[in-house]
Amino acid sequence: MVENQEKNIANKIIVVTGGSRGIGASIVKYLARKGHTVILDYNKSESCAKNVENELKKEELTVDIFKADVSKKVEAETLIQYALDKYGKVDVLINNAGISQTKLFTDITDEDWYNMINNNLNSAFYCTREAVKNMIRNKQGLIINISSIWGLTGGSMEVHYSTAKAGLIGFTKALAKELGPSNIRVNAIAPGIIDTDMNKEYTTEEIENLEKEIPLERIGKTESIAKCVNWLIDDDYTTGEIISINGGWYM
Repeated sequence: MVENQEKNIANKIIVVTGGSRGIGASIVKYLARKGHTVILDYNKSESCAKNVENELKKEELTVDIFKADVSKKVEAETLIQYALDKYGKVDVLINNAGISQTKLFTDITDEDWYNMINNNLNSAFYCTREAVKNMIRNKQGLIINISSIWGLTGGSMEVHYSTAKAGLIGFTKALAKELGPSNIRVNAIAPGIIDTDMNKEYTTEEIENLEKEIPLERIGKTESIAKCVNWLIDDDYTTGEIISINGGWYM
């Protein structure tokens, strides 16, 4: 508890979309343990969100959980408004919500395409547009977009996913230039293969083969992404950057 008390001096109001599982849950827990006030957004995974809440309660920490499908404009705006109504500001927005799908390009349906773009790219647009209004008034803020290695290199059989994640990278760079004069920083993290449910489609043999291609010879842990997020919050001069965390798989 000592560490949390020390960190409360720099307490931030932080919204994390898709925060109930995987990378998002790791980010939520890491930041809550650093003494920040975290709003965990979830859509379908209520039980997972409750598990994160209960885990932190045992450590005498709290987290707000809020149900919103941020791929929908109205619900994304409601999420940000909830944070503003309760805390008066949003210091940090972490656009982590997203879905994945492996499919041959010729098998991707219109619905597949729209779902991917809506969940992985439009969600960031809706949440950011609403949060930025408050950040501009306060002349400070931080937006962190969780992209992917496939947004940098493209992934075979993941054209729609790669497109959405590449879009996040362009979104990050353009917005960083526009919002810099308002003292708002915008960055993205592009994880490589991370140990989450998104990789459940891979067999053990496929994971082992992937590890052989990675210079560090292992897939990543969600905590590595959370630590990078925390560093970006503590930093004050990094903007427009796409930070690759992939064990050296892509340099």
